[in-house]
Amino acid sequence: MVLPCVFEESRVALDEEAMVAALEATGRYRVLRKLEPASGPVPVNGAVYRTALFVDVETTGLDSVCDEIIELAMVCFSYDADGHIFGIAEAYHGFQEPSVPITDEITKLTGIDASMVAGHRIDRDAVARLVEESDLILAHNAGFDRKFLERFCDAFMHKPWGCTQSQIDWKSEGFEGTRLAYLVAGAGFFYDRHRALNDCHAAVALLTQTLPQSGRNAFACLLEQARRKDVRLFATQAPFDMKDRLRARGYRWNGEGIGASRAWFIDVPEERLDAEIAWLETDIYGRPADLHRLRIDAYNRFSARV
Repeated sequence: MVLPCVFEESRVALDEEAMVAALEATGRYRVLRKLEPASGPVPVNGAVYRTALFVDVETTGLDSVCDEIIELAMVCFSYDADGHIFGIAEAYHGFQEPSVPITDEITKLTGIDASMVAGHRIDRDAVARLVEESDLILAHNAGFDRKFLERFCDAFMHKPWGCTQSQIDWKSEGFEGTRLAYLVAGAGFFYDRHRALNDCHAAVALLTQTLPQSGRNAFACLLEQARRKDVRLFATQAPFDMKDRLRARGYRWNGEGIGASRAWFIDVPEERLDAEIAWLETDIYGRPADLHRLRIDAYNRFSARV
């Protein structure tokens, strides 16, 4: 009895694709498809797979020391060492009532008001279990999410992290921005925004895409960057009149004194460390220099510890 319905749905889908193809063939239209949860190739028996957990938080503000999480979403998926994703395994979503009122500004930004979080608490045990079962934590703007989540649950501190916003070179792939909704639209999709769980599904689906310029798998590019080991090199007590040269080379000012005294610093791959020290000694100090350095990898990158 259900077969006619199945055939009718298939015919409608084919008709939709024909209409899309006809519109796009004119060169005057670009059709966005509604994003579906990520799916991938069928896993091969006996192959080794890892588990990643994509996370997204909404908060009462931007200060990870004082502000609080009001929404947490997590999507778990399997992948192989080459960055192939094999679909969604498990998801979690929870609201949390903060100790301070949610401002009108935050409600406009997140779509979350006091009535949505009243009486709700995020299940820390469920969160910790998913984190502990994962090999990699991901976020879009991990420098924001990681600081909040490490304060919320210690399990996040002991896992490697990656970032879909900064660890894929979107600019060289032809994208002019790195906001998630913009990237998803650039990949030909749209989704229901303003919910953390939808953002997670959108980001995971984005990772399954083939990048338009390099032709590489998006997640493979991220993994390559996440596995990189860097050194944060501090130009301690650099002459004040050298600040413009340091800035021009990519150095930033360590105003909070994290990892060292207040100083200009730069992150460089381990293999470039000797060359960077030589540049500082020749062009900045004019002498040999004893420079502070901090090792950075996926276990501390994006955290408040560096």
